[in-house]
Amino acid sequence: MTKKAALHNLGCKVNAYETEAMQQLLEQAGYEIVPFGEKADVYLINTCTVTNIADRKSRQMLHKARKMNPDAIVVAAGCYAQTDTAKLKEDVSVDIILGNNQKHQIADILEEYEIEHKKTSRVIEINRTREYEGLSISRTAEHVRAYIKVQDGCNQFCSYCIIPYARGRVRSRSEEDILKEVRALADRAYQEVVLTGIHLSSYGTDFKEQKEENLLSLIRAVHEVPGIRRIRLGSLEPRIITEEFMEGIASLPKVCPHFHLSLQSGCDRTLRNMNRKYTAAEYEEKCALIRRYYDMPALTTDVIVGFPQETEEDFLESYEFVSGIHFYETHIFKYSRRQGTKAAAMDGQLTEAVKARRSDRLLELNEQRQTEFENAMTGRKLEILLEEEAEIDGKTYFLGHSREYVKTAVEKTDALKVNDLITAVGTGRGKNHILFVKPEA
Repeated sequence: MTKKAALHNLGCKVNAYETEAMQQLLEQAGYEIVPFGEKADVYLINTCTVTNIADRKSRQMLHKARKMNPDAIVVAAGCYAQTDTAKLKEDVSVDIILGNNQKHQIADILEEYEIEHKKTSRVIEINRTREYEGLSISRTAEHVRAYIKVQDGCNQFCSYCIIPYARGRVRSRSEEDILKEVRALADRAYQEVVLTGIHLSSYGTDFKEQKEENLLSLIRAVHEVPGIRRIRLGSLEPRIITEEFMEGIASLPKVCPHFHLSLQSGCDRTLRNMNRKYTAAEYEEKCALIRRYYDMPALTTDVIVGFPQETEEDFLESYEFVSGIHFYETHIFKYSRRQGTKAAAMDGQLTEAVKARRSDRLLELNEQRQTEFENAMTGRKLEILLEEEAEIDGKTYFLGHSREYVKTAVEKTDALKVNDLITAVGTGRGKNHILFVKPEA
Protein backbone atom coordinates (compact mmCIF):
# COMPACT_ATOMS: atom_id res chain seq x y z
CA MET A 1 0.00 0.00 0.00
CA THR A 2 1.29 3.49 -0.89
CA LYS A 3 2.49 5.42 2.15
CA LYS A 4 1.18 8.91 2.73
CA ALA A 5 3.29 11.94 3.66
CA ALA A 6 2.14 15.37 4.85
CA LEU A 7 4.45 18.38 4.95
CA HIS A 8 4.13 21.70 6.74
CA ASN A 9 6.38 24.71 6.23
CA LEU A 10 7.23 27.41 8.75
CA GLY A 11 9.29 30.50 8.00
CA CYS A 12 10.86 32.13 4.99
CA LYS A 13 10.75 31.71 1.20
CA VAL A 14 13.95 29.64 1.33
CA ASN A 15 12.24 27.24 3.74
CA ALA A 16 9.22 27.09 1.42
CA TYR A 17 11.48 26.24 -1.50
CA GLU A 18 13.18 23.48 0.48
CA THR A 19 9.83 22.06 1.61
CA GLU A 20 8.71 21.80 -2.02
CA ALA A 21 12.03 20.16 -2.93
CA MET A 22 11.60 17.58 -0.14
CA GLN A 23 8.02 16.95 -1.22
CA GLN A 24 9.18 16.20 -4.75
CA LEU A 25 11.89 13.85 -3.41
CA LEU A 26 9.23 11.98 -1.44
CA GLU A 27 6.98 11.78 -4.49
CA GLN A 28 9.87 10.30 -6.47
CA ALA A 29 10.31 7.73 -3.68
CA GLY A 30 6.67 6.66 -4.10
CA TYR A 31 4.92 8.58 -1.33
CA GLU A 32 1.45 10.03 -1.82
CA ILE A 33 1.38 13.64 -0.61
CA VAL A 34 -1.70 14.57 1.44
CA PRO A 35 -2.74 17.83 3.19
CA PHE A 36 -1.20 18.31 6.62
CA GLY A 37 -4.55 18.05 8.41
CA GLU A 38 -5.14 14.51 7.12
CA LYS A 39 -3.94 11.21 8.58
CA ALA A 40 -0.52 10.33 7.17
CA ASP A 41 2.27 7.81 7.68
CA VAL A 42 4.91 10.55 7.71
CA TYR A 43 4.61 14.13 8.97
CA LEU A 44 7.46 16.44 8.01
CA ILE A 45 7.64 19.90 9.58
CA ASN A 46 10.24 22.23 8.10
CA THR A 47 10.89 24.34 11.18
CA CYS A 48 11.89 27.96 11.76
CA THR A 49 13.96 29.50 14.55
CA VAL A 50 14.14 33.19 13.63
CA THR A 51 12.37 34.14 16.91
CA ASN A 52 11.41 32.41 20.16
CA ILE A 53 7.84 32.46 18.86
CA ALA A 54 8.97 30.57 15.75
CA ASP A 55 10.58 27.97 18.02
CA ARG A 56 7.30 27.57 19.91
CA LYS A 57 5.27 27.24 16.70
CA SER A 58 7.71 24.60 15.47
CA ARG A 59 7.21 22.55 18.66
CA GLN A 60 3.44 22.99 18.49
CA MET A 61 3.28 21.66 14.93
CA LEU A 62 5.44 18.66 15.83
CA HIS A 63 3.17 17.83 18.77
CA LYS A 64 0.08 18.33 16.60
CA ALA A 65 1.46 15.84 14.08
CA ARG A 66 2.00 13.23 16.80
CA LYS A 67 -1.58 13.66 18.02
CA MET A 68 -3.00 13.31 14.49
CA ASN A 69 -1.44 9.86 14.15
CA PRO A 70 0.47 8.42 17.13
CA ASP A 71 1.88 5.69 14.85
CA ALA A 72 3.26 8.09 12.23
CA ILE A 73 6.92 8.98 11.69
CA VAL A 74 7.36 12.63 12.72
CA VAL A 75 10.28 14.50 11.15
CA ALA A 76 11.61 17.82 12.50
CA ALA A 77 13.64 19.40 9.72
CA GLY A 78 15.41 22.72 9.24
CA CYS A 79 16.49 25.63 11.39
CA TYR A 80 14.93 24.79 14.78
CA ALA A 81 16.12 21.20 14.34
CA GLN A 82 19.60 22.61 13.69
CA THR A 83 19.80 24.96 16.69
CA ASP A 84 17.86 23.00 19.34
CA THR A 85 18.86 19.43 18.53
CA ALA A 86 19.33 18.50 22.19
CA LYS A 87 15.80 19.58 23.12
CA LEU A 88 14.32 17.64 20.21
CA LYS A 89 16.26 14.51 21.19
CA GLU A 90 14.27 14.57 24.43
CA ASP A 91 10.93 15.27 22.69
CA VAL A 92 8.97 12.03 22.41
CA SER A 93 6.85 13.52 19.60
CA VAL A 94 9.84 13.52 17.22
CA ASP A 95 11.32 10.46 15.50
CA ILE A 96 13.76 12.02 13.03
CA ILE A 97 15.78 15.24 13.48
CA LEU A 98 16.99 16.55 10.15
CA GLY A 99 19.29 19.57 10.23
CA ASN A 100 20.15 21.97 7.43
CA ASN A 101 22.26 20.63 4.54
CA GLN A 102 20.75 17.17 5.21
CA LYS A 103 17.31 17.59 3.66
CA HIS A 104 18.32 16.01 0.35
CA GLN A 105 18.61 12.70 2.22
CA ILE A 106 15.00 12.65 3.42
CA ALA A 107 13.86 9.60 1.40
CA ASP A 108 16.90 7.48 2.37
CA ILE A 109 16.63 8.43 6.04
CA LEU A 110 12.95 7.45 6.12
CA GLU A 111 13.82 4.13 4.50
CA GLU A 112 16.48 3.48 7.16
CA TYR A 113 14.07 4.41 9.94
CA GLU A 114 11.50 1.91 8.63
CA ILE A 115 14.12 -0.83 9.12
CA GLU A 116 15.64 0.17 12.47
CA HIS A 117 12.76 2.08 14.17
CA LYS A 118 15.27 4.03 16.27
CA LYS A 119 15.18 7.76 16.87
CA THR A 120 17.53 9.35 14.36
CA SER A 121 19.43 12.64 14.37
CA ARG A 122 21.12 13.87 11.20
CA VAL A 123 22.59 17.24 12.16
CA ILE A 124 26.02 18.42 11.03
CA GLU A 125 28.16 21.28 12.39
CA ILE A 126 26.67 23.72 9.91
CA ASN A 127 29.32 26.42 10.43
CA ARG A 128 32.06 24.05 9.28
CA THR A 129 30.59 23.08 5.94
CA ARG A 130 31.28 24.93 2.71
CA GLU A 131 29.07 22.65 0.62
CA TYR A 132 25.88 23.94 -0.97
CA GLU A 133 23.05 21.45 -0.50
CA GLY A 134 21.80 20.17 -3.85
CA LEU A 135 18.05 20.63 -3.69
CA SER A 136 15.96 21.54 -6.72
CA ILE A 137 12.35 21.77 -7.87
CA SER A 138 10.61 21.02 -11.15
CA ARG A 139 7.41 22.85 -10.24
CA THR A 140 6.03 25.00 -7.43
CA ALA A 141 2.76 25.51 -5.60
CA GLU A 142 2.43 28.93 -7.20
CA HIS A 143 1.02 28.64 -10.71
CA VAL A 144 2.90 31.43 -12.48
CA ARG A 145 5.83 32.49 -10.27
CA ALA A 146 8.74 30.35 -9.11
CA TYR A 147 11.09 31.07 -6.21
CA ILE A 148 14.62 29.89 -6.95
CA LYS A 149 17.02 29.32 -4.05
CA VAL A 150 20.48 30.37 -5.22
CA GLN A 151 22.39 30.78 -1.97
CA ASP A 152 22.45 29.63 1.65
CA GLY A 153 24.07 30.89 4.84
CA CYS A 154 25.07 34.32 6.16
CA ASN A 155 28.33 35.85 7.39
CA GLN A 156 26.87 39.09 8.76
CA PHE A 157 26.16 38.19 12.41
CA CYS A 158 23.71 41.00 13.15
CA SER A 159 23.40 41.16 16.94
CA TYR A 160 19.69 40.22 16.96
CA CYS A 161 19.88 37.30 14.52
CA ILE A 162 20.28 33.56 15.13
CA ILE A 163 20.26 32.63 11.43
CA PRO A 164 24.07 32.40 10.89
CA TYR A 165 24.07 29.72 13.62
CA ALA A 166 21.16 27.88 12.00
CA ARG A 167 22.25 28.21 8.36
CA GLY A 168 26.03 28.43 8.57
CA ARG A 169 28.39 30.42 6.36
CA VAL A 170 27.67 31.69 2.86
CA ARG A 171 27.40 28.89 0.30
CA SER A 172 26.42 29.66 -3.29
CA ARG A 173 24.76 27.37 -5.80
CA SER A 174 26.50 26.92 -9.14
CA GLU A 175 25.20 29.05 -11.98
CA GLU A 176 24.94 25.97 -14.16
CA ASP A 177 22.64 24.24 -11.67
CA ILE A 178 20.47 27.34 -11.26
CA LEU A 179 20.08 27.77 -15.01
CA LYS A 180 19.14 24.11 -15.42
CA GLU A 181 16.31 24.61 -12.92
CA VAL A 182 15.19 27.91 -14.46
CA ARG A 183 15.05 26.34 -17.94
CA ALA A 184 13.00 23.41 -16.61
CA LEU A 185 10.53 25.80 -15.00
CA ALA A 186 10.35 27.93 -18.16
CA ASP A 187 9.52 24.74 -20.09
CA ARG A 188 6.57 24.30 -17.71
CA ALA A 189 5.34 27.83 -18.61
CA TYR A 190 6.56 29.70 -15.51
CA GLN A 191 7.21 33.25 -16.70
CA GLU A 192 8.48 34.90 -13.52
CA VAL A 193 11.32 33.78 -11.26
CA VAL A 194 12.31 35.23 -7.90
CA LEU A 195 15.96 34.80 -6.96
CA THR A 196 16.15 34.20 -3.24
CA GLY A 197 18.58 33.12 -0.54
CA ILE A 198 19.41 33.57 3.13
CA HIS A 199 21.73 36.48 2.23
CA LEU A 200 21.18 36.97 -1.49
CA SER A 201 23.65 39.84 -1.84
CA SER A 202 26.48 37.46 -0.90
CA TYR A 203 25.88 35.21 -3.90
CA GLY A 204 29.23 34.17 -5.40
CA THR A 205 31.43 35.64 -2.67
CA ASP A 206 32.45 32.13 -1.60
CA PHE A 207 33.51 31.00 -5.07
CA LYS A 208 37.20 30.57 -5.79
CA GLU A 209 39.00 33.67 -7.00
CA GLN A 210 39.24 32.51 -10.61
CA LYS A 211 35.43 32.41 -10.81
CA GLU A 212 33.99 35.81 -11.58
CA GLU A 213 30.36 34.89 -10.93
CA ASN A 214 28.37 37.19 -8.67
CA LEU A 215 24.73 38.20 -8.30
CA LEU A 216 24.86 40.55 -11.30
CA SER A 217 26.38 37.91 -13.59
CA LEU A 218 23.75 35.41 -12.39
CA ILE A 219 20.92 37.83 -13.18
CA ARG A 220 22.38 38.37 -16.65
CA ALA A 221 22.50 34.60 -17.23
CA VAL A 222 18.90 34.06 -16.08
CA HIS A 223 17.85 36.96 -18.30
CA GLU A 224 18.95 34.94 -21.34
CA VAL A 225 16.65 31.97 -20.59
CA PRO A 226 13.86 31.79 -23.22
CA GLY A 227 10.38 31.86 -21.75
CA ILE A 228 11.32 33.79 -18.63
CA ARG A 229 9.65 37.18 -18.92
CA ARG A 230 10.25 38.65 -15.47
CA ILE A 231 13.04 38.42 -12.89
CA ARG A 232 12.40 39.54 -9.34
CA LEU A 233 15.05 39.85 -6.64
CA GLY A 234 14.67 38.81 -3.02
CA SER A 235 15.87 40.87 -0.07
CA LEU A 236 19.08 42.82 -0.76
CA GLU A 237 21.63 44.45 1.51
CA PRO A 238 22.20 48.18 0.84
CA ARG A 239 25.89 47.76 0.03
CA ILE A 240 25.18 45.77 -3.13
CA ILE A 241 23.51 48.84 -4.67
CA THR A 242 26.42 50.37 -6.58
CA GLU A 243 26.64 52.31 -9.82
CA GLU A 244 27.90 49.17 -11.58
CA PHE A 245 25.10 46.97 -10.20
CA MET A 246 22.35 49.44 -11.03
CA GLU A 247 23.69 50.15 -14.51
CA GLY A 248 23.87 46.40 -15.07
CA ILE A 249 20.33 45.49 -14.05
CA ALA A 250 18.76 48.61 -15.56
CA SER A 251 19.98 47.34 -18.95
CA LEU A 252 18.03 44.08 -18.43
CA PRO A 253 14.35 44.69 -19.26
CA LYS A 254 13.17 41.50 -17.54
CA VAL A 255 14.32 42.73 -14.11
CA CYS A 256 11.35 44.11 -12.17
CA PRO A 257 11.64 47.58 -10.59
CA HIS A 258 10.86 46.20 -7.12
CA PHE A 259 13.66 46.34 -4.57
CA HIS A 260 13.43 45.04 -1.02
CA LEU A 261 16.31 46.81 0.67
CA SER A 262 16.76 45.72 4.28
CA LEU A 263 16.96 48.70 6.67
CA GLN A 264 16.07 47.62 10.28
CA SER A 265 16.52 51.14 11.68
CA GLY A 266 16.94 54.71 10.46
CA CYS A 267 18.96 55.64 13.55
CA ASP A 268 22.75 55.29 13.36
CA ARG A 269 23.15 54.46 17.05
CA THR A 270 20.67 51.61 16.76
CA LEU A 271 22.28 50.40 13.53
CA ARG A 272 25.64 50.18 15.33
CA ASN A 273 24.05 48.25 18.20
CA MET A 274 22.51 45.89 15.64
CA ASN A 275 25.93 45.39 13.96
CA ARG A 276 24.50 46.58 10.66
CA LYS A 277 27.29 47.71 8.38
CA TYR A 278 26.00 51.00 6.95
CA THR A 279 24.70 54.35 8.15
CA ALA A 280 21.28 55.85 7.51
CA ALA A 281 22.89 58.38 5.15
CA GLU A 282 24.53 55.60 3.13
CA TYR A 283 21.22 53.76 2.93
CA GLU A 284 19.50 56.91 1.68
CA GLU A 285 22.15 57.26 -1.05
CA LYS A 286 21.37 53.72 -2.23
CA CYS A 287 17.66 54.52 -2.51
CA ALA A 288 18.47 57.67 -4.47
CA LEU A 289 20.71 55.63 -6.80
CA ILE A 290 17.90 53.16 -7.53
CA ARG A 291 15.56 56.04 -8.31
CA ARG A 292 18.11 57.50 -10.72
CA TYR A 293 17.89 54.37 -12.84
CA TYR A 294 14.15 53.65 -12.52
CA ASP A 295 11.29 56.07 -12.99
CA MET A 296 9.02 54.83 -10.18
CA PRO A 297 10.49 51.78 -8.48
CA ALA A 298 8.77 50.10 -5.56
CA LEU A 299 11.12 50.27 -2.59
CA THR A 300 10.18 48.01 0.30
CA THR A 301 11.98 47.34 3.56
CA ASP A 302 12.04 45.81 7.06
CA VAL A 303 12.20 47.82 10.29
CA ILE A 304 12.65 46.55 13.84
CA VAL A 305 11.17 48.68 16.63
CA GLY A 306 11.98 48.45 20.33
CA PHE A 307 15.54 47.19 19.91
CA PRO A 308 17.47 47.17 23.22
CA GLN A 309 18.53 50.69 24.27
CA GLU A 310 16.39 52.34 21.57
CA THR A 311 15.36 55.63 23.21
CA GLU A 312 12.32 57.64 22.24
CA GLU A 313 14.66 60.02 20.40
CA ASP A 314 16.24 57.08 18.55
CA PHE A 315 12.82 55.82 17.51
CA LEU A 316 11.73 59.27 16.30
CA GLU A 317 14.95 59.57 14.28
CA SER A 318 14.20 56.20 12.68
CA TYR A 319 10.55 57.12 12.11
CA GLU A 320 11.45 60.38 10.37
CA PHE A 321 14.01 58.59 8.23
CA VAL A 322 11.48 55.96 7.11
CA SER A 323 8.94 58.68 6.42
CA GLY A 324 11.40 60.61 4.27
CA ILE A 325 12.36 57.65 2.06
CA HIS A 326 8.74 57.07 0.98
CA PHE A 327 8.81 53.29 0.87
CA TYR A 328 6.00 51.52 -0.95
CA GLU A 329 5.78 49.00 1.88
CA THR A 330 7.47 48.67 5.26
CA HIS A 331 7.41 45.38 7.15
CA ILE A 332 7.48 46.28 10.85
CA PHE A 333 8.72 43.86 13.50
CA LYS A 334 8.66 44.34 17.25
CA TYR A 335 12.05 43.27 18.57
CA SER A 336 11.89 39.69 19.82
CA ARG A 337 14.55 38.63 22.29
CA ARG A 338 16.27 35.60 20.76
CA GLN A 339 18.34 33.46 23.10
CA GLY A 340 21.83 32.83 21.76
CA THR A 341 22.24 36.27 20.19
CA LYS A 342 24.26 39.24 21.48
CA ALA A 343 21.19 41.47 21.59
CA ALA A 344 19.45 39.12 24.04
CA ALA A 345 22.18 39.83 26.60
CA MET A 346 22.17 43.62 26.10
CA ASP A 347 21.05 45.99 28.83
CA GLY A 348 18.09 48.26 28.12
CA GLN A 349 15.48 45.71 27.06
CA LEU A 350 12.19 47.52 26.39
CA THR A 351 8.67 46.65 27.46
CA GLU A 352 6.14 45.09 25.11
CA ALA A 353 3.93 48.15 25.59
CA VAL A 354 6.66 50.47 24.27
CA LYS A 355 7.32 48.17 21.31
CA ALA A 356 3.60 47.98 20.49
CA ARG A 357 3.18 51.76 20.58
CA ARG A 358 6.15 52.34 18.28
CA SER A 359 4.99 49.58 15.94
CA ASP A 360 1.53 51.13 15.71
CA ARG A 361 2.99 54.47 14.65
CA LEU A 362 5.01 52.91 11.86
CA LEU A 363 2.04 50.79 10.76
CA GLU A 364 0.00 53.98 10.33
CA LEU A 365 2.81 55.51 8.27
CA ASN A 366 3.06 52.36 6.18
CA GLU A 367 -0.67 52.52 5.41
CA GLN A 368 -0.27 56.13 4.22
CA ARG A 369 2.73 55.37 2.04
CA GLN A 370 1.14 52.29 0.44
CA THR A 371 -1.95 54.32 -0.38
CA GLU A 372 0.16 57.11 -1.90
CA PHE A 373 2.10 54.71 -4.12
CA GLU A 374 -1.00 52.87 -5.31
CA ASN A 375 -2.79 56.15 -6.04
CA ALA A 376 0.21 57.21 -8.12
CA MET A 377 -0.30 54.05 -10.22
CA THR A 378 -3.75 55.23 -11.31
CA GLY A 379 -3.57 56.25 -14.96
CA ARG A 380 -0.18 54.59 -15.46
CA LYS A 381 0.50 51.85 -17.98
CA LEU A 382 1.39 48.65 -16.12
CA GLU A 383 2.51 45.16 -17.05
CA ILE A 384 0.40 42.59 -15.15
CA LEU A 385 0.94 38.85 -14.72
CA LEU A 386 -2.46 37.22 -14.12
CA GLU A 387 -2.27 34.69 -11.29
CA GLU A 388 -5.71 33.55 -10.10
CA GLU A 389 -9.46 34.18 -10.21
CA ALA A 390 -11.31 35.85 -7.33
CA GLU A 391 -14.74 37.26 -6.53
CA ILE A 392 -14.84 40.95 -5.57
CA ASP A 393 -18.21 42.53 -4.78
CA GLY A 394 -20.06 39.91 -6.81
CA LYS A 395 -17.86 40.17 -9.92
CA THR A 396 -15.15 37.78 -11.10
CA TYR A 397 -11.67 39.20 -11.53
CA PHE A 398 -8.20 37.97 -12.36
CA LEU A 399 -5.78 38.95 -9.60
CA GLY A 400 -2.15 39.55 -10.44
CA HIS A 401 0.85 41.75 -9.76
CA SER A 402 2.50 44.56 -11.64
CA ARG A 403 6.24 44.64 -12.19
CA GLU A 404 6.38 46.83 -9.07
CA TYR A 405 4.55 44.05 -7.15
CA VAL A 406 1.37 46.05 -6.72
CA LYS A 407 -1.58 43.68 -6.38
CA THR A 408 -4.04 44.24 -9.22
CA ALA A 409 -7.50 43.12 -10.33
CA VAL A 410 -8.80 43.02 -13.89
CA GLU A 411 -12.36 42.02 -14.72
CA LYS A 412 -12.56 38.52 -16.17
CA THR A 413 -13.28 38.16 -19.89
CA ASP A 414 -13.07 35.28 -22.36
CA ALA A 415 -9.98 36.90 -23.85
CA LEU A 416 -7.97 36.54 -20.62
CA LYS A 417 -6.61 33.54 -18.71
CA VAL A 418 -4.28 32.76 -15.81
CA ASN A 419 -0.58 33.22 -16.69
CA ASP A 420 -1.32 35.88 -19.33
CA LEU A 421 1.07 38.81 -19.25
CA ILE A 422 -0.95 41.88 -20.19
CA THR A 423 -0.55 45.65 -20.45
CA ALA A 424 -3.19 47.53 -18.48
CA VAL A 425 -3.91 50.97 -17.06
CA GLY A 426 -4.61 51.59 -13.37
CA THR A 427 -8.15 52.86 -12.82
CA GLY A 428 -8.30 53.21 -9.03
CA ARG A 429 -7.71 51.62 -5.66
CA GLY A 430 -10.04 49.15 -3.98
CA LYS A 431 -10.01 47.56 -0.53
CA ASN A 432 -7.06 45.61 0.84
CA HIS A 433 -4.57 47.48 -1.34
CA ILE A 434 -5.86 46.11 -4.61
CA LEU A 435 -5.42 48.33 -7.66
CA PHE A 436 -8.12 47.90 -10.30
CA VAL A 437 -6.82 47.95 -13.85
CA LYS A 438 -8.27 47.91 -17.35
CA PRO A 439 -6.54 46.16 -20.27
CA GLU A 440 -5.03 48.56 -22.75
CA ALA A 441 -7.16 48.79 -25.86
